[in-house]
Amino acid sequence: MPEQRSRAGRATIRDVAREAGVSVTTVSHALNGKGTASEATRRRVLAVAERLAYRAHPMARGLRRGRTGVLGLDMRPLDAIGSYLPVGVDYFVRFAGAAAVTALDHGLGLMLVPDLTRPGIPTSAHGVDGYVIGDPVRDDQALARLLDAGVPVVTVGRDPGRPDFTDWVGSDDVHETQRVLDLMRQRGAERVAFIAGTDDNAWNVDAERAYRAWAGRHHLPVRVLRVPEATGEDGGRDAARQLLDGPKTRPDAIYCQTGRHAAGVLAEAQHLGVAVPRDLLLAAGSDAQQTRLATPGITALDLEPEETGKAAVQLLIARLNGEPATGPVYVPARLHERGSTGAR
Repeated sequence: MPEQRSRAGRATIRDVAREAGVSVTTVSHALNGKGTASEATRRRVLAVAERLAYRAHPMARGLRRGRTGVLGLDMRPLDAIGSYLPVGVDYFVRFAGAAAVTALDHGLGLMLVPDLTRPGIPTSAHGVDGYVIGDPVRDDQALARLLDAGVPVVTVGRDPGRPDFTDWVGSDDVHETQRVLDLMRQRGAERVAFIAGTDDNAWNVDAERAYRAWAGRHHLPVRVLRVPEATGEDGGRDAARQLLDGPKTRPDAIYCQTGRHAAGVLAEAQHLGVAVPRDLLLAAGSDAQQTRLATPGITALDLEPEETGKAAVQLLIARLNGEPATGPVYVPARLHERGSTGAR
């Protein structure tokens, strides 16, 4: 039977465990002279590791030195945007703050790190006790590297390409999307357009799937635009020009995944003389400064970043301590109804 390797071609600790017929933990113990594995098992593991030319990932080596008392946090949407301070987006600051305070409450520190797949990340990032990965994309390589290295990891939102990985925390994006669409329907919307982001993460994937299913159930037309998250309000303006170009094909409601896109849609609608909410209902799948401060205010889902950050760190700590904790952990969103959907 041919040897199976990771996608990157480098043998991982999981490859060694599979070839030797033992657990990842047994491999780790055998390579480091720990645990209670028999001498025969240890020799077999070492032989397989040598045959596969296995070399421990630096993150795994850092963990073997013992607990550091520090957790790592990598927010993948910020990696994709290319800015760790996106204008008007306070979700990540609120999330990181709550995660850090929760870690401190357990006697731990929290270190924010940039994209783990890029060269030149701080050496200290290799030695943390475990990681929280925010909104992984499909088959996320940062998540893959951590899992291959045997590093404890919890994600915020699921990896769409890893249905068996359940150590994640987040909202039920299908349910929450339906909530907003039902509200628009109740307010008279019959032609709802959907503006999604382009990151291939569960938040975008599940929301678009929910929108298409919802439109099908109500026999309503489907119109989807995918706009890069990094374009912010300018991307929302561009999308609005496409959607609001002709009165005959104009939607009477637009649901945007991001608050920045929604703010751009509102600004362009007003520029074009399309009144919100009289001519157009508008809502966002994530609350932000732009949605709260807009005139009229934009109806939006508050994804409860404080509760999510707390839950993610608690789940990771449970994993580190070997405590039973079942994932996924769902954190309900809060729907803020504002003037853009007719709320007074």
